[in-house]
Amino acid sequence: MSKTLVTGGTGFVGRAVVVELLARGREVRVLTRQPEHPSLAGLPVEIMAGDLRDPQVCRAALQGCDRVFHVAADYRLWVPDPAAMYAVNVEGTRNLMDAAAQAGVSRAVYTSTVGALGNPGDGTPGTEDTQVSLGDMVGHYKRSKFLAEQVVLDFARRGLPVVLVHPSAPVGPWDARPTPTGQMILDFLKGRVPAYLETGLNLIHVRDVAVGHLLAEEKGRVGEKYILGCQNLSLSQIFRMLADFSGIPAPRVRLPYYPVLAMAYLNEFWATYVSGKPPRMPRAAVQMAKKFMYFDSAKAVRELGLPQTPVTQALIDAVAWFREHGYV
Repeated sequence: MSKTLVTGGTGFVGRAVVVELLARGREVRVLTRQPEHPSLAGLPVEIMAGDLRDPQVCRAALQGCDRVFHVAADYRLWVPDPAAMYAVNVEGTRNLMDAAAQAGVSRAVYTSTVGALGNPGDGTPGTEDTQVSLGDMVGHYKRSKFLAEQVVLDFARRGLPVVLVHPSAPVGPWDARPTPTGQMILDFLKGRVPAYLETGLNLIHVRDVAVGHLLAEEKGRVGEKYILGCQNLSLSQIFRMLADFSGIPAPRVRLPYYPVLAMAYLNEFWATYVSGKPPRMPRAAVQMAKKFMYFDSAKAVRELGLPQTPVTQALIDAVAWFREHGYV
């Protein structure tokens, strides 16, 4: 049996994809820069140490593999050296897609993000076809993922059997680092959210995102995009849901946008030129909050059969995992 390569298998979504593949009896190879990462402990996978920025590593990783899930990405809302992020997200993707084409894989699934899609911002959900350009991208992460997506689409046009999936905001267990959404939940549980800046997110259980990857591999159309999302919720609604089962009161003070943005600029200036540590309030995060990031996952539900686990369950599972593993 040929193996399936997963990049980013130590990450939140990547690990979930690995677990789903193993549950279906697949042989899995994980390419990672952190071969000793604890998230893979106990999982029967082949671990290969290496960096996507090295084309030779990408070619070696795909030897004996017929399928590839490219989940890895440099996901930070603030980065001291943006060039490093573009090297991983854009050039690393180009290296892997080129290696996949040379290896003649029968299927590739590329993990993009809803952040690279168009979004009206007024509460109207965005779709896979909403118009968007590079100029609409806020921050280096979104810009790099938008550019990487163009690379993948170009390979699809040239014959690589690749499908693109766009997770919204995954929630659930094993958010070890954690993601910005997971950090928001942690901050709430620790009582660090006395006030909030209203915005909107589309949440989905991380397990459904992983299943969506496998469904895209099986049923997705080459070169097509699929939003892996579930429920659109305002931030205040999310906090009320967390309050309902955590016993921690939801914040009631809603902050105005522009004073918070000014604070974010100061916070990022301090991080960049003084402390060298990531800012508690990245400017890109505040700028993103101005738009309600609502999305419509009907296409993935219709064409792939994407599961829709209730978001309440995703939040309950995330809170339980954080508490069980000493984060709170």
